[in-house]
Amino acid sequence: MNTNIFQSIPGIDACKKAIFDLDPFWKTLPQDFLRMKLTAYWDGVRNDIKKGRLKRTEDVVLERHLKKIEKYLRKAISPNFTRVINATGVVVHTNMGRSELSEEAREAVMEASRGYSNLELDLATGQRGSRYGLIEDLLCYLSGAESAMVVNNNAAAVLLMLDTFCHGGEVIVSRGELVEIGGSFRIPEVMAKSGAFLREVGATNRTHMDDYKNAITDETVALMRVHTSNYRIIGFHEACDLEELSALAHEKGLLMLEDLGSGSLLHFSDAGLPDEPTVQEAVRQGADIVSFSGDKVLGGPQAGILVGRKDLIERCKHNQLTRALRCDKLCMAALEATLRLYIDPSRARQRIPTLRRIFLSGAELEERAKALKSALSSLEPHCRIDVEPDVSRVGGGAFPQYDLPTWLVSLRPRMCSAQTLKKRLLETKPPLIGRLENDAFCLDVRTLEEADFGQVEAVLREALALKNPVQPGQS
Repeated sequence: MNTNIFQSIPGIDACKKAIFDLDPFWKTLPQDFLRMKLTAYWDGVRNDIKKGRLKRTEDVVLERHLKKIEKYLRKAISPNFTRVINATGVVVHTNMGRSELSEEAREAVMEASRGYSNLELDLATGQRGSRYGLIEDLLCYLSGAESAMVVNNNAAAVLLMLDTFCHGGEVIVSRGELVEIGGSFRIPEVMAKSGAFLREVGATNRTHMDDYKNAITDETVALMRVHTSNYRIIGFHEACDLEELSALAHEKGLLMLEDLGSGSLLHFSDAGLPDEPTVQEAVRQGADIVSFSGDKVLGGPQAGILVGRKDLIERCKHNQLTRALRCDKLCMAALEATLRLYIDPSRARQRIPTLRRIFLSGAELEERAKALKSALSSLEPHCRIDVEPDVSRVGGGAFPQYDLPTWLVSLRPRMCSAQTLKKRLLETKPPLIGRLENDAFCLDVRTLEEADFGQVEAVLREALALKNPVQPGQS
């Protein structure tokens, strides 16, 4: 290794002077912050030297790094949290924040954030109220349950439910339902944290009523069903009917707990998907408490929703964990606005982006793909652009292994690989996230709106290092 290269790295003061000459704006930053970031930049250069990526003293000349330094600094002062354009076709994309909120929900969040609110103020009495009261009647109407409450996600809802009723007791669950929720969080571990003891019954692929009956002991406090919303078993498979399980639980004086996971308030058969159990059906079939997510196929904000018997929900509300798990005003505002749309299911399908995208027809998607190709026509000298049929996924742990027919706009750039284009698009503003198929960078129009097309073209031009086209009237 050439040790002289380390000695050739410019000092921080010289670096500061050079970037001040480049743009006086950098003088306005707190100088300790600027020094910290410049030090971090050159630490990265030192690491490149150690790994053999930089070998000559000319590689660390300050003039060669000024534009990179400025780019590095601009990234450092820009928000880390940013909007991205989702062209993957995965409707409920966990890495991109799951469901996009409806316009009504976004407006409700803005209203809640711009001033004080009645989050825990009873406007009828002027006294302290309950945040659950803002959505409880609405959830009861939509689900048919006696009572309801909301916490910050469904894992929290399951934890609260188990801690409230099953701490120190046994809960019987089918082996085929011991799901991993994601990020290595698993039902057995969540149950252990709640202080409940798991009693597994049946086999991975088949569990019978007798398995539950024979497992009940004096230590048993509940039967629990966990909907396998993020995977499915095919072939030789059998699971017990919720109505029969509820009857068994109540006959033995036990609780029937239902974790629906993703959870939904309507059926998706019109989209070509199987009829997953709805929240209303779970309540009607005798579950004492049902838990489900707010930000998956429901199409709202991140939340864990509990509906069920009034006496049981009241006990959950008074559990000391509830304060640690509660939602803030922005979540409550977005959730209420989302739920209000469900009063008219046809309106919900049109106004909630998650539902609208799931229910898009093949003809609508093909027309949208052709419109996007037309919007990208200025790129055709630099890319081969095709419209091709393919499949999308619902995502978010819902409807696993079920495809939604879709249409792609595929780009095969002439000056770089599709992989390189995909990487460059991670650095555009906003980033554009698509997928690679058959050596092409593909845009699935299921998760794109026509209002996005102009921005899609702009970031593609940026990634392909193309100048913006001259507009009519410009010289």
